[in-house]
Amino acid sequence: MLKKRVIPVILVVISLFIFTQTALATSTPDISIKGEACILVDGVTGQVLYEQNPEKKWYPASITKIMTMILALEATESGKASLDDPVETSEYAADMGGSQVYLYAGETRTLHEMLIAIAVGSGNDASVAVGEYLAGSNDEFIKMMNEKAKEVGMNNTNFVNCHGLHDDNHYTSAADMAKLALYALKVPKFLDYTSIYEYDFRPEPKPLKLWNTNRLLKWYDGTDGMKTGSTSAAKRNLVCTVERNGLRLVSVVLGVDVVNGHFTETMKLMNYGFNRFEFAGLYQVGDKIANVRVGKGKIDTVDAVAAKNVGITKMKGEEIQLDTRLDVKNYIEAPLKKGDKVGEVVVLKQDQEVNRVDLLAAQDVEKGSIIRQFSKMLRTVLLAV
Repeated sequence: MLKKRVIPVILVVISLFIFTQTALATSTPDISIKGEACILVDGVTGQVLYEQNPEKKWYPASITKIMTMILALEATESGKASLDDPVETSEYAADMGGSQVYLYAGETRTLHEMLIAIAVGSGNDASVAVGEYLAGSNDEFIKMMNEKAKEVGMNNTNFVNCHGLHDDNHYTSAADMAKLALYALKVPKFLDYTSIYEYDFRPEPKPLKLWNTNRLLKWYDGTDGMKTGSTSAAKRNLVCTVERNGLRLVSVVLGVDVVNGHFTETMKLMNYGFNRFEFAGLYQVGDKIANVRVGKGKIDTVDAVAAKNVGITKMKGEEIQLDTRLDVKNYIEAPLKKGDKVGEVVVLKQDQEVNRVDLLAAQDVEKGSIIRQFSKMLRTVLLAV
């Protein structure tokens, strides 16, 4: 009787002990952020590092536009839209008022330009134009926003517009905005737009240069996103992300009264995070982590490399043991393109998953010829005899 042959998924466990010489801090200081609510989270795992009134209902103002940009960029990723698509401004969009880039009714800009107008200039007019273009109407786009909010887990959020002008029924919380920011970090090109500091949007005869409303892009090292928001009811809000030495932090500050206070309070949060925490790295982005068998290709294996730094955030001075598990298929059929996902590396702490990073093909693998595939099969048969 023949025994059934089982080909398992590759399972590799690597243990790493990380020791540091400084003592583990045992107390969490009260840094007293001056605002209605705030939260600081690890940008990789979402672990909460500090919070004040994180579930408090508050008005988002223009940080609403983070959701608008996410939906637009996801549409381009799925092929439903292109950054080169022409987006026409309706009369309704042109008359939106508030923060704007002065689009006129009938003006056409590419989706790419409209996204810059939203990310850098915080254009309410551009936000509405994009929403109408993607969903067919403003109302349908708002439905999309609330559906995405539920998908992300924003249970204390309700959107009634795509720009953030005040409405009593348009609200969120610091915890919910942190969830949205963490989601945004995974959306391709999102940080490319929110990190633009200046942009020449309109040439002569009336030139318009846009300056990013997030001044921390210049004031605080490592800042590369996200969005400010301000109305008389919401006061001053800021969702921000900073990366230093592999440590990615995300902060939300809501309802700050003082001029530029949303910047100073955010820097206070970030200083707290970088002073107390560090990134415990196992692999760096681009490191070879596995070798994956390729079926029907011109070559038989391809290196699997880390899509980003692999590790977790820990307190400075903390002694931890981390394990990693590689989840990779036994083989993947050609053709493959460089950057295609071929598996994942899972980071474990005390047998609990704390991070998961994609593994990508390090090179293109073209499909092999019929002759090569037949020769390979013949060699396999002969070796088995």
